[in-house]
Amino acid sequence: MIQVLPIAGHDVNMELADGPHTLGRWVGDSALRQPDRPAIVAGTDVVTYRELDERATRLAGVLRRAGCAPGDRIATLTGNSADQVVLFFACARARLVLVPLSWRLSARELAWQLADAYPKLFVVDPAFAVLAAAARERNAAAPKVTPGRTGIEARLTAPLTDPVRDGDPLLMLYTSGTSGRPKAVVLSHANCFWTNLSLGRAVPVDPDDVVLAVLPQFHVGGWNVQPLLAWWCGATVVLERTFDAGRVLRLIAERRVTTMMGVPANYLFLAEHPDFADADLSSLRVALVGGAPMPEPLLRTWHARGVALVQGYGLTEAAPNVLCLPGDLARHKIGFAGRPYPHVEVAVADPVTGTVLTGPGEGELLVRGPAVFTGYWQAPKATAAVLRDGWLHTGDLVYRDADGDHRILDRVDDMFVSGGENVSPGEVEHVLAAHPAVAQVAVVGRPDERWGAVGVAFVVRTPGGTAGAAELIDFCRAELAGYKVPREIRFTAELPRSAMGKLLRRHLRSEEAG
Repeated sequence: MIQVLPIAGHDVNMELADGPHTLGRWVGDSALRQPDRPAIVAGTDVVTYRELDERATRLAGVLRRAGCAPGDRIATLTGNSADQVVLFFACARARLVLVPLSWRLSARELAWQLADAYPKLFVVDPAFAVLAAAARERNAAAPKVTPGRTGIEARLTAPLTDPVRDGDPLLMLYTSGTSGRPKAVVLSHANCFWTNLSLGRAVPVDPDDVVLAVLPQFHVGGWNVQPLLAWWCGATVVLERTFDAGRVLRLIAERRVTTMMGVPANYLFLAEHPDFADADLSSLRVALVGGAPMPEPLLRTWHARGVALVQGYGLTEAAPNVLCLPGDLARHKIGFAGRPYPHVEVAVADPVTGTVLTGPGEGELLVRGPAVFTGYWQAPKATAAVLRDGWLHTGDLVYRDADGDHRILDRVDDMFVSGGENVSPGEVEHVLAAHPAVAQVAVVGRPDERWGAVGVAFVVRTPGGTAGAAELIDFCRAELAGYKVPREIRFTAELPRSAMGKLLRRHLRSEEAG
């Protein structure tokens, strides 16, 4: 049973208008076509499309009767669950905004986000009750209310008279905070509609598909990279509360999973599992990769198992789908993230002058299109810094080749200058990752009196890997210009990563500075 913790809120007045790109009717449409088809399989909990539609409709009315006004935020602290999916579609119908918060946060971080989001309700999974209580001590809230099938969802439904607009906010997601304090990205119905339409045109999902969802629902990929598209199309989503490599391998075979999405760390843990070599992956027709570039050795491992991998690139501010590299090209363009999805436009600009480049070149990736967000929550300066001249400035450095395919190189602010020359950590990591003794690697710049900065590589060895620092440095010298070769190799058991597996270079830079 989940608990709802009301927090004092305020009304947001919004203009009323019908919207053709709103998401509230998606599960209702699927329920009309196939009411008894499982929409969600979450452990032993199976929810049909009829039930999902009925519960979402009922809960939408309940929330409005409880005093939730259009634009109010509903924050959650829960693992992946069918209850949260019901709540998402209830919010979509009631003009409310779902704010899924990360259970990986500390009480201090969670309290800050609650104060920033100023939600009307705080929905808490009992598994995280202690964390929620600690956060609420720092941010006082109203008494608890119990929801769920036999709780708030069972109350009488109130009629909803407010039409939902395309531009109404629907999801508010805090960025992982790879630099500075996290910001809340606000995504509208239209943003979510267009990013799912784009994904569906490039990597289709149909009603017969079984989609395995392992990304956390406090991340944009937990909604807009396959799950919402699946519920739009009437497919079945096998929703996992958390990621466990052995269980995922079993589920692929038992549930006959046809497609899934994960970050490179997910695929690495699966490939390292002792059951991987003999696991039945025959039903898995396509697997999507995002969140970070996929290392070449790992790509080859999955290709050897006959799995078509579709690589991509996205960011929360773009809802998130931006670039896609289909499986047939992935084998020939290893390391590339591909070309824009339909309905997405990109450009490459000089990171210093801002001049948009034509043809092959290297620079900052810019994005525009109907899926791009309109701003951060209550942060106009931060919004103005990334939305300029009609483009979303991603802060990501890319290389675009003559075919129009893009390779993600680095964050623009991760580059460092050594002896007057720019060094991209991603390029150095790409070389080191090709060494058989290197499982994972991260490179940062260290201040140096003579050269300005020099590279330091943090390396996680492969099981049984014995290569020393001198061998790895010599390996780099054979592949890189001298100023790019790391000055030092440090071996470590693991690299610092965000909840989505993104490398946290700032932690390594802090270690260098300390």
